[in-house]
Amino acid sequence: MQLFYNPNISENDSVFSFDKDESRHIVKVLRKKVGDQLHITNGKGWLFEAELISADAKHCSVDITSKSLQPKRNFHLHLAVAPTKMNDRYEWFLEKATEIGIEEITPIICDNSERKVVKLERFERIIQSAMKQSLQCYLPKLNAPMSFQDFVNQEFSGQKFIAHCEETDKKSLKSELKTNEDCIVLIGPEGDFSVKEIEMALAANYIPVTLGDTRLRTETAAITACHSIAFVNG
Repeated sequence: MQLFYNPNISENDSVFSFDKDESRHIVKVLRKKVGDQLHITNGKGWLFEAELISADAKHCSVDITSKSLQPKRNFHLHLAVAPTKMNDRYEWFLEKATEIGIEEITPIICDNSERKVVKLERFERIIQSAMKQSLQCYLPKLNAPMSFQDFVNQEFSGQKFIAHCEETDKKSLKSELKTNEDCIVLIGPEGDFSVKEIEMALAANYIPVTLGDTRLRTETAAITACHSIAFVNG
């Protein structure tokens, strides 16, 4: 099955038309023809089955033959991850986290961050592609970058964790996790969180956790946390 993504398709539509760029991709690249079946999601949980009724490279249209709302997971996973010095490592994290399953991502700018500017449009395209590749119908929410202080000072419900490398009393993430509960995990930059940031998180009731016995890169730590939470809730 090949999954198409278009945020403009609605559960109220019976016929839908693609824009010029997507129409060209469908006809010229994928060589779809009238009568071919397409699967489409709007990233909001809806899966549409449709039949191609117009295969024009400038204007493709489909007749929606069925639609269904896919179930959400029983918990909401939010990872707040500092941007990595090399963009491709953060992009790898976005791709793999989306494939594993995640609801929300926030790039956080920390005291030791070497990169403080990110390209949200490119990040968004990577998330969309990973959602389609993994045949999911919920598009993870990508937030604008935020300072660490502003992030931890927000009100959140559910479990809150900070994974850091300081030699202090920490629990295993897997041992602290409660199933079917919303969860936030803070992952720091290559230089780790500063002592001040760790103290700030603890004051905001974040639980300090370890992700294992080895020191992990930022993107590896984020994926480890993502997979651990998915596994415990699986």
